[in-house]
Amino acid sequence: MRILLLQIREQSDPMLIQERFAFAEALDLDVETFLPLDLLYEQLTPRHLHEVDLVMIGGSGKYSATSEEDWLYRALDSIRLLYDSRKPTFASCWGFQAVCRALGGSVVTDLNRAEVGSIQTNLTEEGRADRIFGACTDPFYSFLGHQDIVTQLPAEAILLASTDQVENQAITFPDRLFYATQFHPELSRPRFLERVEAYPEYVERIYGISYDEFERGLSEAPEMASLLKRFVKLVQEVSV
Repeated sequence: MRILLLQIREQSDPMLIQERFAFAEALDLDVETFLPLDLLYEQLTPRHLHEVDLVMIGGSGKYSATSEEDWLYRALDSIRLLYDSRKPTFASCWGFQAVCRALGGSVVTDLNRAEVGSIQTNLTEEGRADRIFGACTDPFYSFLGHQDIVTQLPAEAILLASTDQVENQAITFPDRLFYATQFHPELSRPRFLERVEAYPEYVERIYGISYDEFERGLSEAPEMASLLKRFVKLVQEVSV
């Protein structure tokens, strides 16, 4: 299996490599399984998609899906190409926001609804019936770290999960193996803490507490990796 990992990170960002290992660990795969493509510097092409079995999209560190800069418009073009290709895809965090914006939804920065931590997440009726999400406990805990909020979903999107703070947390699309989540199913608790420690301003700005206080209060989110594993298993079953 070959997986294309779309990223939005500076080459100097230590989370660039950490993100690749996080996805690999969540799926019990070798990191060499993942072919990284950084959308800050390159655009997706049909050739990239031809070489892989599925695509995953990660977070972005300090880059926002609300940007009006050229790099984002290039990235959104890449996501529309990916969607039109029907290549199986799972996007998280920035990937969720960018997918929504690329396909006609809306994203805003809203510190009043920002979320960082392991947060109770509730399935919708559609989520409970979904092939991937239906196996989750309801509610479940998800790892979240964002201040950009999807306020309007694309017209075709099916809402699968919500938190009390933010309604739009997970979506899929009809007749496609295409999922996107605001939360991070690729992160374990240790990997999530590495991410928070790399960007401490999130915790300080949103909750006004130190990293140490945040760490002590962070619970596990055991459903996270199982979501990705069920997704990959379904892709394999459909491909046979």
